[in-house]
Amino acid sequence: MVAQALKARRKQLGLTQKNAAERLGVSQPYWSLLEKGLRPLTPELASKAMRVMKLSPTVLPVSASRVEEPISGEQLARELAALGYPGFAYMKKAWKRNPAEVLLRALAQEGLEARLFEALPWLVLHYAEMDREWLVREARMRNLTNRLGFVVSLACEVAQKDGRASLLQKESLTALLTELGRGRLAQEEPFGQSAMTEAEQKWLREHRTENAKYWNLLTDWKAEWLQYAR
Repeated sequence: MVAQALKARRKQLGLTQKNAAERLGVSQPYWSLLEKGLRPLTPELASKAMRVMKLSPTVLPVSASRVEEPISGEQLARELAALGYPGFAYMKKAWKRNPAEVLLRALAQEGLEARLFEALPWLVLHYAEMDREWLVREARMRNLTNRLGFVVSLACEVAQKDGRASLLQKESLTALLTELGRGRLAQEEPFGQSAMTEAEQKWLREHRTENAKYWNLLTDWKAEWLQYAR
C-alpha cells in the first residue's frame, strides 16, 4: 500500500524516479525498490516523504505493540490534533502517528471520552486509504472488530449524506465495513463507558440505533451527533 502511494504521488507531481529519489535523498535504484515494495519505508524516510512530497500520514510505519500501551486522553487528543482533527485544532500537537495506529489505540481504551470518540469517524473518513488488511487483522486479534465496525458504519453514514465525500472514500469504507462484518463478534459490550448499571444497559438496548445493535454495542451514539464529521 505504501509502495502504491509513493508511485501514485510521484506521478501526480510529474516526477521521474530520479527526481523523486533526489527529493528524498536516496538513489534512483533504491526509490525503484521502494515503489515495488521491495524495501521498507523507514520512519525517517516516511517523515521526509510526508514533508517533501506531501504524502498522507498513512505512509508512516505502524506499531502493533504501541496499540496495547495505555495512553491518556490528553495525549490521544494531541495525536488526533496532529492528524488535523478540527475539534482539537486549539491543542498543542503531538508527533504525527499513522492514523490506523491512532484509531486502534483509541478503540482499545475503556471508558473512552465522548470528545475522543467523536473524532474517530472523522479519522476513518479523512484517512479512508488506511491499510485495511492491517486494521482488520489487528482489530480481530484484540477483539476490537465490533468497535471498529461501528465507527466505520458511522463514517459511512456521513459519507453517504455528504456530497463532498469522494467515490474512493465511499468504496474504501464500504469494503472495510464488509470485511469487518464477516468477523463480527456475538458478545455484547458497552462502548464509551467502562461501567454501566443494569438500568442503563436496559435503556441502551431499547434506544440504541440499528447500527449499534448490529455491532452488539451498548451505546447511543448517532451519526448526526458528530459535529466535526466533515
